[in-house]
Amino acid sequence: MISDNGYGQFCPVAMAAEILCTRWTVLLLREMCAGSTRFNELRKGVPLMSPALLSKRLRQLEEAGVVKRLPMKTSGGHEYHLTPAGQELQPIIFSMGFWGQRWVSSHNTLKNLDPSLLMWDMRRNLNMTPMPDRQCTIQFLYPELPKAKQKWWLIIDRGESDLCSVDPGYHVDLYVVSDLRTMTAIWMGLTTVAKEVEADRLELLGDATLRKSMQTWLGLSPFAKERKLVAA
Repeated sequence: MISDNGYGQFCPVAMAAEILCTRWTVLLLREMCAGSTRFNELRKGVPLMSPALLSKRLRQLEEAGVVKRLPMKTSGGHEYHLTPAGQELQPIIFSMGFWGQRWVSSHNTLKNLDPSLLMWDMRRNLNMTPMPDRQCTIQFLYPELPKAKQKWWLIIDRGESDLCSVDPGYHVDLYVVSDLRTMTAIWMGLTTVAKEVEADRLELLGDATLRKSMQTWLGLSPFAKERKLVAA
């Protein structure tokens, strides 16, 4: 008997699609390919996915042999890691991202904006090379958003980074003021820090070195360098 989610075909494409093409599954795999292993880390990468559905998808991927659950060494929780079968999906997931960057219009890309997801991705992809050899704090301000989502702090200290949505109380080295759409476009590689500063859509206040090197240290999308092949 064919399940409601099945295609009833012996074709390997159909059988793979039955595992991979359920809602949220590809995005969950994207997060795991990017290095997230803990349940709360995965939730930050898919903030609109309910915890119950996340647990269900992880269980399904585990049953399919794509994910393995391992006990954490420091607590009673678990971590989720890709099996060899899951690791083999990495180039497929990234190929989908490169295809989307090339062929999905910027208008569609920037329809669904999410400050928590953007800041999480930026924090994860920060380039520490141009950062000072000391703790520094960068505050991002999105004035058009509700107060609870306006302010974010990136804290970098000798190769480690942290993200806060509540004031950590540290001295702020650099203030970054922009609307969310502009910052998302920069992160996606659709524009640059310099262009947005010149257009008065991005304001940088504070440490001169951090201001000048922002395009370098900012954690851009892994697909940002891919050239658009459709009109903006």
